[in-house]
Amino acid sequence: MKIELASSYGFCFGVKRAIKIAEKHTSSATMGPLIHNEDEINRLKKDFNVSLYSKLSDVKPNDTVIIRTHGIPKNDLKALRSQNTKVINATCPFVTTPQQIVKNMSKEGYSIIIFGDEDHPEVKGVKSYAVDQDDVFTVLEVSDLEKITFKNKKIATIAQTTKKKEKYLELVNYLILKHKEVRVFNTICDATFENQDAARDISKKADVMIVIGGKSSSNTKQLHSICLENCHDSYLIENEQELQESWFNNKEFCGITAGASTPDWVIQKVIDKIKSYK
Repeated sequence: MKIELASSYGFCFGVKRAIKIAEKHTSSATMGPLIHNEDEINRLKKDFNVSLYSKLSDVKPNDTVIIRTHGIPKNDLKALRSQNTKVINATCPFVTTPQQIVKNMSKEGYSIIIFGDEDHPEVKGVKSYAVDQDDVFTVLEVSDLEKITFKNKKIATIAQTTKKKEKYLELVNYLILKHKEVRVFNTICDATFENQDAARDISKKADVMIVIGGKSSSNTKQLHSICLENCHDSYLIENEQELQESWFNNKEFCGITAGASTPDWVIQKVIDKIKSYK
C-alpha cells in the first residue's frame, strides 16, 4: 500500500511561534490550552514544566502566563495584566488581525458578522473587542443570517481563521445582495487555505485518508470534512493509538494530512504504525 502525505499539512506559523514561546519560558502556565493538541500539551508539561490554567482564578502572584494561540477575551487579558504577573501573548497574529478589525469596525458604527463557531475560544476572543456586544452576530449558515435584525445599515464581516473559504463566500454573497454597504475581510489564514487545498487534492486520489489532529480543533475537523467529500473512508484520529488495521484492508493508496496543531512527531508515529500493517 502506498502512503503519501499531503503537500501541505501540520504546524502553521502561529502554532510554531507559540510552541517556541512556551519552550523558552519553562515553569510557566498557559491560559487555556495553548493549541488544540493534547499530546503536544502533555509534551510541554513533561519536558518544559508548562502547566495549564483554565480560569483566571487559577493564576497566582508572580506567575508567568502565556496567552493561548486562539487568544482570550479582551477583559480577561486586561485583568491578567492588572495583576502581579508576567503576561506573554502568544496569540497568533492571524487572530489578532480580526480582533482589531472588529474593534475598528464596531467603533465606526458597523454591525459585525463573524463566520465561525460561537463556542470556539478564538471567536469568543474576537467578539469581545466589539464596542457593542449585542451588535455582533456569529453565524455558520445563510439561514442564520435570515434571522438577524441588524442595528445598523452598515455591515462588516470576518471569518474564523480556520473556516472553509467556499462557505464564507456563500454568506458574503447573501449579505451583498441584501445590504447596500458590506465590508468584507478575508481573515481565513493562508495556512488554512493551503492545507485545505492539499487535503482536497490528495483525498481525490486516495482510497483511505487519515486526518491527524485534536478532536476539538476546528481546522482539523474542516480537513476531515473536505476529505470525506472525496474519500468515503476518511478517519479523524488524534494519534497512532486510534488507528484500526481493518481500515487498510484491500486499500492501495493511503493519504495523510494533519491539522495546524499537530506536531511532526505525532504524524511520524502514525505513519510508522500504518507501515507495520502487513
